[in-house]
Amino acid sequence: MKNFKFINKNQELLKIVLINLALLLFFLELGSLGWYFVKHKQFFYTRQKTQDKSALGINLEGVRLNQSIVERFHPFLGFIQQPGPDFRPGFKVNNYGFISPYDYPLKKTNKNQFIIGVFGGSVASNYGIFEVQNKILPRYIKQIPAFKDREFVILSFATGGYKQPQQLLILNYFLALGQELDMVVNIDGFNEVALSNLNNKNQVDLAMPSIQHILPLTNLANNSLSTKAMKATIAIKENKARINQGLESLQHCSLAACDALTSVYVQNLVNNYKRDVIKFEKARTKQQKDDSGSVIYINTNKSVLQDSVAFQEMALNWAKSSIFMHKVLSASNVPYFHVLQPNQYYQTKRVFGEAEKQIAFNKDTPYAKAVQIGYPALFKKFLNLEKNNINIVNAVNVFDKTKEAVYVDSCCHYNQTGEVVFSNYVGSSILEALRKDEIQKKK
Repeated sequence: MKNFKFINKNQELLKIVLINLALLLFFLELGSLGWYFVKHKQFFYTRQKTQDKSALGINLEGVRLNQSIVERFHPFLGFIQQPGPDFRPGFKVNNYGFISPYDYPLKKTNKNQFIIGVFGGSVASNYGIFEVQNKILPRYIKQIPAFKDREFVILSFATGGYKQPQQLLILNYFLALGQELDMVVNIDGFNEVALSNLNNKNQVDLAMPSIQHILPLTNLANNSLSTKAMKATIAIKENKARINQGLESLQHCSLAACDALTSVYVQNLVNNYKRDVIKFEKARTKQQKDDSGSVIYINTNKSVLQDSVAFQEMALNWAKSSIFMHKVLSASNVPYFHVLQPNQYYQTKRVFGEAEKQIAFNKDTPYAKAVQIGYPALFKKFLNLEKNNINIVNAVNVFDKTKEAVYVDSCCHYNQTGEVVFSNYVGSSILEALRKDEIQKKK
């Protein structure tokens, strides 16, 4: 009898536990449905499933899902990304290492095509990708009657880490190969001061390609990658495998709770990946003292230049390179627009929310001081650029009225909201300049 009562009591307890568990799962699923709707603006069960990993709600900005060091030496361009597939549908890392739907040089298939070349670093590359996907700039240009029926083609000649004079060299290289361009948009400024400053601190010539990108390649070529860098590389590789597995699982979730929990798990892996990348960057930028076996030559300085000298030289190189880009393009009547990109470390009137501050700022970043000193040095070159008839678009204040978060990392990159605001500003600025040019021609 006692055993019978004991069994009944246990059964009742188990029943209560199961009911509570069922309620927990119900409310977890209900909350996850709400969370998914807020995040994706659609219901989970009727969602449009996608094979595009970038559309799963995970911030993959800066995550290289295939390889850790994707750069490869190029005898003319300094370095390029290794050609291969890209995680965005319709894109690839093309035959010259640019993220684009096309291989280069691209020949026009009809006279109505209008080719816009985008030059610069990673911010310019992201802009080029966003423009191919959304065609915001063409919508502005089409407001001018002469361009209303043109077929616009966006070609990106931008890659993460590029800085002047690489844009100048790349432009001339592809013009020599026969690439036709009807307009050029050069988006830069941050790399020219932030990455050039790192060159200077490591006694590498300011005009050389970014030491962050060149040095790991030279270390690999010379078999001198540091132990810390190799450990960070292993951690990055292991994390990427987990991220890919997590993204695969996320694509096949049948419950909203599964999507929510897996998203949190994968995003945490991505954050760990980015942390390890920072460790790798710090380890790989330390010069090897013994370069007797080096097979790669990099111009060096005898000492670190004083900031006052270094940033003046950076700004001069930035301005002269832009002037020469304009000169070579103006010879063929190709309009050239130079955009100074916004960056969080150059203080404007923008008010950052607490959540965005956690993402956008890093007290240990080597970039903050470089931007704070370097951007004013670039501003001083505006008058010289304008004297040389360059359309300079100063976009540093573009986010001042945007209340939503726009930065996705503590470097320089923008989220979807930021890309929309930035692209519209560039588009409206170029439209305004083209209209002024039309008025001048009619006089």
